[in-house]
Amino acid sequence: MHILAGIILAIGGAIWWWARRNPEDAISAAQDAVTVARNAPRKIAFRRQLKAHPVEGIDDVRLAIAALGEAFIRLDDLPTKESRTRLDLALHNAYRLSGADAEEMRVLSVWLVDQCGGAQAAVSRLGRRLYKIEGSQAWDQVGQIFENAVGNDLSESQVNAVNDLKIALHIR
Repeated sequence: MHILAGIILAIGGAIWWWARRNPEDAISAAQDAVTVARNAPRKIAFRRQLKAHPVEGIDDVRLAIAALGEAFIRLDDLPTKESRTRLDLALHNAYRLSGADAEEMRVLSVWLVDQCGGAQAAVSRLGRRLYKIEGSQAWDQVGQIFENAVGNDLSESQVNAVNDLKIALHIR
């Protein structure tokens, strides 16, 4: 028992000494650990509980449209910080989101698009999920968000994404 206590004391002492010598690194490491610990259950729960793709767990129209917006601006040749800011502003104006809700929605949107394996795949998958949640009437909201986020200056891949989205939402 005294050996186990000595090992724990030695590890604790080493961590304390490292934290005293490198406080910036220690704070950064602690913040990273907290962020990972806070987000890990959410990421694991999608697959473990549903045994399906994370997009299939979306029940909020706002989150689906935010993720579609993220995928849509990624389809631009070089999405800029300005285009992301315009998307955030369009979502804020459309849904009256608080700062914390907007930040969480942005983080989840980025993660969902990454889980789809790219922006083009995300558009079609998210479009099908949005149709299951809201039906064809979601097109008006999506079109408004897209127009406010990128305007009428679309790249070829964005035009293709709009066509794919119309098919997914059964818009003729």
